[in-house]
Amino acid sequence: MSKRDDLIATYASDLTEKCSVTPDMDLLTKVTIGCGPAIYNADSSTVSGTDESEVATVKNNFLIKKLGLTDGPDLDSAIDSVLETYGKSNRSKYRAVVYYLLTKHFGKEAVYG
Repeated sequence: MSKRDDLIATYASDLTEKCSVTPDMDLLTKVTIGCGPAIYNADSSTVSGTDESEVATVKNNFLIKKLGLTDGPDLDSAIDSVLETYGKSNRSKYRAVVYYLLTKHFGKEAVYG
């Protein structure tokens, strides 16, 4: 297996065990590929839910730019909801898992074709 395949398996495990979600492996793979090289860097591969600038990055670069959503309080509440689902006490929240959950939350699977 490639490094990316190993990471996708880790993300699927997190979705199942920590989020109680059965992952759509095709969508998870596409979201992971969409994250680009960030998944291979220890710092950029995770999202810190307590870091305001990190949450702003998720909101601006992913929700607004990638998914094409309009800025508003519903974006912040969706991020909070996803981080709560992932587990506030869980320190390593993988970016690809957070993006996957947000994609599903907003029903934007079509963005990934």
